[in-house]
Amino acid sequence: MTKNIKACIFDLDGVLVDTAKYHYLAWRELANSMGFDFTEKQNERLKGVSRMASLEILLSIGKVEKSDAEKLQLAATKNSRYVSLIEKMTPDEVLPGVISFLDELKAKGIRIALGSASKNAPMILERTNIGHYFEAISDGNIISKAKPDPEVFLTAATLLGVEPQACLVFEDAEAGVEAAIAGGMSVVGVGDKLILHRADIIIENFVGQSVDFVLALLYDKY
Repeated sequence: MTKNIKACIFDLDGVLVDTAKYHYLAWRELANSMGFDFTEKQNERLKGVSRMASLEILLSIGKVEKSDAEKLQLAATKNSRYVSLIEKMTPDEVLPGVISFLDELKAKGIRIALGSASKNAPMILERTNIGHYFEAISDGNIISKAKPDPEVFLTAATLLGVEPQACLVFEDAEAGVEAAIAGGMSVVGVGDKLILHRADIIIENFVGQSVDFVLALLYDKY
């Protein structure tokens, strides 16, 4: 851990924008089409996980077996439904406090990158009008390993030209927290303390949060 954070890397879904609900709706519809239900609690297992890995979890929950070809079709069906939902997103769906936090990072000269498993990240950034904040985008279109593998965050750090130990990750999923730790990065959990207990520090959301306060909490821990 360094006391000189030079870059912040943000997960997208559930951290910056409210897309988690759309993922859940699309996965639940897919589960229902196969004859079983899918609860919000079960959906927690899919947060921060790639599309195909999420499908495997969904099939295991429903005790359903499919061929590789069928799995590809199911994943495509889910994504098609998800895209139809996020195409209607607006800047209003950026989570409260996020814009002011990003503005403060910019003002302090701290680099900003995206680290998301989503292949739809560019569309979401465009629809919500926050793409201009990010110097680098590491997403499902350029990485191959799902969280908790650290590839997505290490790629973001490489694109920025910043050493991993000088990066601070913001994550709302257990798999994402583990990925940041595996990458040698500090990590702020955003959300549930029970789920994110392995994070260095935890904040409920970005409402009223300042960069100085978050960094002070982090540095005080060490």
